[in-house]
Amino acid sequence: MGATGVVYLVQLVNGTLAALKISFSNMSVTAEVNVLKKLSQVKDKVLGPRLLDVDDWSYGSHALSFYVMEYVKGQPLLSFISTRGTEWLQVFASQLLTDLENLHEEGWVFGDLKPENLVVTSNPVKVRWIDVGGTTLQGRSIKEFTDFYDRAHWGLGSRKAEPTYDLFAVSMVLIHAAYGKRINKTDKPAEQLKQFILTTKQLEPFGDVLYQAVTGKYKSAKEMKTEVLSVEKRRGAKSKGTKPQNVRQPSPPRVKVKKKRSHVLETLLLCTSVMLIYILYLFIQVL
Repeated sequence: MGATGVVYLVQLVNGTLAALKISFSNMSVTAEVNVLKKLSQVKDKVLGPRLLDVDDWSYGSHALSFYVMEYVKGQPLLSFISTRGTEWLQVFASQLLTDLENLHEEGWVFGDLKPENLVVTSNPVKVRWIDVGGTTLQGRSIKEFTDFYDRAHWGLGSRKAEPTYDLFAVSMVLIHAAYGKRINKTDKPAEQLKQFILTTKQLEPFGDVLYQAVTGKYKSAKEMKTEVLSVEKRRGAKSKGTKPQNVRQPSPPRVKVKKKRSHVLETLLLCTSVMLIYILYLFIQVL
């Protein structure tokens, strides 16, 4: 259940699974449908679930609006990271920032970016968003938000729909995924967040990038993605440079084993041979 309605998993006549979102607010459904239609018009880019159908369901004097969209099958982001490891965070950060870059170029801000709205698909492994309910035109006020991922909640900006709002949310998603849980806000949230990001071991080595993002230093998703990739590149180079060299071990000294010869046995054999030859000689002389 979301802020504007309830989502159900349904099966179409042809057996295909789909997601049906139903709401008591016709305005909310209309707004979300318009967003999905706009995103589907972006050529060669997948920026959200595909819109399949829109309709109303009437019962008595009431009417419920609903729409049907693509069912994005995948594993929840936090569950994936918990089982597969935090090394995937750099990959997902890059993927998210690429999608947000494309979304921002179309004039939209995702708004309510949080782990609950993200799933990881397989073949290929990719993080995708599944709920566009908070997507807002740039320049307006954010329609939906969740406190932990909202920069205004932390005293680090407004709720104006602009790219930097999404970049803050991306950072908080990564922090949540890496640390394993949300942190509780103190009476000095901005300073608390700074200290947490820069001193928490699980956030290394992306602490500086995350801090720059939550403080609004990056103006675009592309700029932040470049920094994420740069950090990963430096990590790779460092790991290669510190790789232990193969040290050639000295060969163990060869031990020469001397065969012990029995001089007594050799002498006896020699004497026996001489005696046999002498006896043979005498025998020939007698004949």
